[in-house]
Amino acid sequence: MDEREAVARLKRGDIGGLEVLARTYQLRATRAADLIVRDRSLAEDVVAETLLHIYERIAQFDAGRPFGPWFLRCVVNAAREAATQRERHVPLSGEQGDLEQVLASQALGPEILAERAELRTAVWAALGRLSPAERAAVVQRYYLGLSEQEMAAEAGCSPGTIKWRLHQARERLRHWLRPLWGTAPAAGFAGPQEIEIRREVRL
Repeated sequence: MDEREAVARLKRGDIGGLEVLARTYQLRATRAADLIVRDRSLAEDVVAETLLHIYERIAQFDAGRPFGPWFLRCVVNAAREAATQRERHVPLSGEQGDLEQVLASQALGPEILAERAELRTAVWAALGRLSPAERAAVVQRYYLGLSEQEMAAEAGCSPGTIKWRLHQARERLRHWLRPLWGTAPAAGFAGPQEIEIRREVRL
């Protein structure tokens, strides 16, 4: 059964269509949510609740649109809200220290820093220091591959707002991760840094 048929079945009230769509997108959706909420169990809850919400509101979905991008954007929005609520009540702990520990490991030599596990740890810690909105923007742009125009349309704001949010997030990530690459370009988060962030966020 393809995606269109699965959506059609859902619109007829057949929950079997939801199973097909969940099987297709659940892993990627959970990874996207996890990058934002930074809690695997909470990410799984976000995806499950989004799937339930979609099942209840599927009549409002335009079957002429691709389901995947729409569903993943719904997950990102729900994850951003969950992360905001969580961080209001649960103080972040250890993230800055984790990043500093990774960067301090330069004393072990550049060959250690070159290991993907070290880089992944540093990127994960740095992402955790961004606000939920900034993390969501990074995930949408670099993990889901949305354009700034698509992100703006989904968020109901101007492309300039999205561009600024991404700029701020990239600048902060560039600053925190600079010791991993030596001297970073003054113009912003570019070159090898952006390539590596793209690669690591997709892991």
